[in-house]
Amino acid sequence: MSKITTELLLERAIPRSTRLRKIETLNLSKLQLKTGDLDPRLFSRLRHLQKLDLSDNLLDKFPNSLTLPDLRVLNCSNNKLEDVTALKQFPLLEELTYENNVYLTLNDDYKVMFLLQNLRLLNGKDITKLAKHVRHVNTRKLTSKVTAYWEKFFRDQLPEKYTAEQVKSIKKKFLKSVQTDVVYGPSSLSEFTRWRVKMIAEEFLASSLGLELNSDTEPEEKTDDNEEESTESPREAAEDVAQVTVTPSKRKRIHSKSSPGNKKSKTQANTKEETEVNPRKSSHVEDDPAPDKPRTSSQPVKEATPEQEAEGTQNNGEQFPKGKSSRRSGQMTGEQKSQEQDNGVVTLTPVKNSKRKEDVSAEPLHFLQCHSKGNSREDFKTQLWSCVFEPVLDSGARKDPIVNSSRTVATCGGESVCLIDCETGTVLKKYKVATEEFFSVAWTTLTMVTSDSRKKAHNILAAAGRRGIVKLIHVAADFCYGEIKAHKKPIATVCFSPTQETHLFTASYDKRIVLWDIGIPDCDYSFKASQLLVLETASIPLRIALVPTCPEQYLLAGCEGGCFAWNIKLDKGQKSRPFEAIFQFPDGESMTTAHRVDGLAFLNDDVVVSKSSKPGCIYLWSWSRSFDSKGKESQQTMSAVILAELEWSTTDMSYLTLSTCPAKEYVFCGDEKGSVWMYNLSNYTTAWSPAKGKRSERRISPTQILKWPELRVNGEQPPEILVNNVVADPAFTYLVVLTSVNITGIWKKS
Repeated sequence: MSKITTELLLERAIPRSTRLRKIETLNLSKLQLKTGDLDPRLFSRLRHLQKLDLSDNLLDKFPNSLTLPDLRVLNCSNNKLEDVTALKQFPLLEELTYENNVYLTLNDDYKVMFLLQNLRLLNGKDITKLAKHVRHVNTRKLTSKVTAYWEKFFRDQLPEKYTAEQVKSIKKKFLKSVQTDVVYGPSSLSEFTRWRVKMIAEEFLASSLGLELNSDTEPEEKTDDNEEESTESPREAAEDVAQVTVTPSKRKRIHSKSSPGNKKSKTQANTKEETEVNPRKSSHVEDDPAPDKPRTSSQPVKEATPEQEAEGTQNNGEQFPKGKSSRRSGQMTGEQKSQEQDNGVVTLTPVKNSKRKEDVSAEPLHFLQCHSKGNSREDFKTQLWSCVFEPVLDSGARKDPIVNSSRTVATCGGESVCLIDCETGTVLKKYKVATEEFFSVAWTTLTMVTSDSRKKAHNILAAAGRRGIVKLIHVAADFCYGEIKAHKKPIATVCFSPTQETHLFTASYDKRIVLWDIGIPDCDYSFKASQLLVLETASIPLRIALVPTCPEQYLLAGCEGGCFAWNIKLDKGQKSRPFEAIFQFPDGESMTTAHRVDGLAFLNDDVVVSKSSKPGCIYLWSWSRSFDSKGKESQQTMSAVILAELEWSTTDMSYLTLSTCPAKEYVFCGDEKGSVWMYNLSNYTTAWSPAKGKRSERRISPTQILKWPELRVNGEQPPEILVNNVVADPAFTYLVVLTSVNITGIWKKS
């Protein structure tokens, strides 16, 4: 990697120069430059620089004081830029190019059009007319709305004679409220609108009340990886719906049998779509219906230093842990495989209860506490979210799911990812990232070329969560070989394509689902990831599923604001796509699209199983009969053709997700009391086939409900248990249950 020096600048000038102040055109492309290499003191000597090329580097932002007063043309394509607001320091800029910066969106285009008054060309397109609209018409409309909002809701709250403390309080409330409630333009520009509304509101308060203006124009969700971070679970992040006060500690849950005041209000439900998730903070919500204790440890989370995080950067820009060269070696630090004496695993033994005798089809094998923060045996706060069974390499895995059944499962929660042998209860491997909270894991099998030029299949595990980063782990090599900075906000779920082994979908709280090609690492673990497609969601995506009959064409997603479908075919030219369909579901006597879908899976090639915010019900519906793609050019609302309803818990607790075992035609879903509801639907599926399409008239009761056994830890029972997820292997030999109290339960079918 080249460091910028005076000699380099003189050499890279066009034409070459003998003095920095004489340089007008400078080419610094393809130098593997990082933000820290742009020394403001050195750049301040380029007083007459007009054209600067920084393309094909590793820049994630611009320093705020480069001092290039005469810069007119800037090319920063093919970098890793996350924000554009620092470009306001180049007021004379006329031409700007920043294509292939995956974190920059349409919202950033609008920001630079507003900030740079002389900008004419953006990414090669003439934006003069649009920029004029953004700077004048958009500003006029938003100013009018902000002023009216103040007059209607806040003016009377301020007394004639007010103190500085009163003004400060009103300002805080007004800025928070106005950014949520003042909307203008399409939802795809909501981030830009909030950014401008905040700016306009601060200017309005400064002029009308004489308040000091906040000069920081960075977006609120911008975070600094070097700051101390607190963790936040998917349930807590998405339930921060009313712009409530956030605190470093996680909220306490209130039991659902408490007073009616603990129920969610309609206002909260309706504002869910506008929720902004700050992955650095946790919500303090007092009206959550489920019981629990605070979710974070009292100890602060420490961020790994750059020295701990990476020793070297390879040509692809991916970071490797300390102690790793481009080839694998022993130990990982900062995001390491835990080598403590017992991997921090506490095995819990069920207490036999002679009073209750059940006819069970599955018996409990193991109860493990292996995701503890700091390997603490007292940790019953870490929540577990996702698990998936490892594919078997030598069994024709993608052809026969039964033969592909494995007894090794990957689980994630808190700062760690664990691999567990379900038969023995042994934690085979454990990976930790001290500043992360993992929400989702997924497997794929890649055919890699070894150092002696032989091809060999290897299982690769992708893990992602609160930081918006996908970690890629070569499990057999005990090596986290790379990462993809996929989103600026938490990733709720990930899944691989069943037909394209390198295609990975990531669904994030930034209201985007992105398709990545993760590439295939070579024998030195060098790889190149690329973004193939961006799916725009109207609300936060929680669960995603590829349609089994056409996994390369359609994707289904359960979101905070409904159930949506997209065309994901890559031969279409459009790289960023809105949804094609939103599905309606019964709501009393009518149909509605406005509901949270927090459980979604396919039972077979056609039958979709989904769980919504409606208590006590899980829907089974037909994909082929619900979705009509004929002659469809725009978004459509479609009614889900309901095949059956499954009887389930009457709780209104969210994010207790479901899963299916297609080979055995089973559906599983946990509840708020630690129980697992199991539905054997093999007697119904023939009647539900597209040819017959017969609906079951009555709700289908569970075939069996597995009760959570009584566990004792140091003579005491763990806190009340929520089953966040439950997954069976393809042959339904093992059943893995993930809970809200850092306990992984494993059952084996009798």
